[in-house]
Amino acid sequence: MGIFSRKNNDPEPARNEEMVELGRDYAIAKRHRDTKAMNRIMRQVGNDKDMTDLSDFRAGQESYDSIPPIPRGRNNRRR
Repeated sequence: MGIFSRKNNDPEPARNEEMVELGRDYAIAKRHRDTKAMNRIMRQVGNDKDMTDLSDFRAGQESYDSIPPIPRGRNNRRR
């Protein structure tokens, strides 16, 4: 194997796609200040989940938070 080999022998950890999607939805609701949706998602997640599910939830949040928000232009027509 050379220096620039792209082969990876480490298997990817199993991800709970449902938790990743819930994390992404939570991040979207948080960005839009939708507390009703945030509370609903947190009730779905619950406190009794194991650490792998919570890490998948966090990964979903970070995947959306890594996208910068679109800056809003000023409304110059208001007078």
